[in-house]
Amino acid sequence: MLDVCLLGTGGMMPLPGRWLTSLMTRLEGSSLLIDCGEGTQIAIREKGWSVNPIDTICFTHYHGDHISGLPGLLLSMGNAERKEPVTLIGPKGLERVVNSLRIIAPGLPFPLRFFELTQPEEDLEVNGYHIRAFRVNHNVICYGYTIYVPRGGKFFVEKAEENHVPMPLWSRLQKGATLEYEGKTYTPDMVIGPERRGIKLTYCTDTRPTQSLIENAKESDLLICEGMYGEREKQEKAEEKKHMTFLEAADVAREASVKEMWLTHYSPSMTRPDDYMKPVKKIFANACPGKDGKSICLEYPEETEETDI
Repeated sequence: MLDVCLLGTGGMMPLPGRWLTSLMTRLEGSSLLIDCGEGTQIAIREKGWSVNPIDTICFTHYHGDHISGLPGLLLSMGNAERKEPVTLIGPKGLERVVNSLRIIAPGLPFPLRFFELTQPEEDLEVNGYHIRAFRVNHNVICYGYTIYVPRGGKFFVEKAEENHVPMPLWSRLQKGATLEYEGKTYTPDMVIGPERRGIKLTYCTDTRPTQSLIENAKESDLLICEGMYGEREKQEKAEEKKHMTFLEAADVAREASVKEMWLTHYSPSMTRPDDYMKPVKKIFANACPGKDGKSICLEYPEETEETDI
């Protein structure tokens, strides 16, 4: 299962009761952050989660409302005596930008590892996550992220028996091990079926609607998508500033056939996003206005007759 918390939903500037953009996920003791606007570490503490397990931080781009909270977060992690490395992922220029911010956060007791994105789409394997970064359409280079938690195949007793696999090996083979036993090699495919559908989360802010977003969000369990403006009369402004309206985000969610969509990255003038949801839900019924601290636990799709050893 994947714990997901939308820490901050504000764009441009924080407001009372609304922190700047950030998302946090937790998976088997590992925590991942996407963006780190001002107030992120306070939002984490308000949620009751910890900064210590954060080992991966992804950045969509380097506007202040997406990265201004990083120095304080790193200092808090250092003050908690973290020693393990932290992986930072973002568009080209990441190391230069972070090192500039670290003028006020020097001497960290843990190393930083940088991965700079240069291609329209890139895939990474990090701490049990499969991360796909995909370029979107903002006024600076900007990426969205799809996080996929893979799931192994189902164990079949009859398959193990047909392949004459000794019972003491079943459990370790199911977990992916290849084993030597009494002069014979046993592999996981001798006891399990093909990989099953895992958990898919897509997060994207600061963009116009793009085909790259629709394709990468396809059939996501949850799409967290920017909706800078709810008012119809701000369509022209959204196009000029390279942002999306609520209605455009709903169109994306519908075209991508996602299960659920949360809106985020609101304009400071957007004080009551709930007031604009009725026409949004006519386009995509399972749309929700994101709120700071909004959380969900995404689980693997249910299957009948599960067998585990």
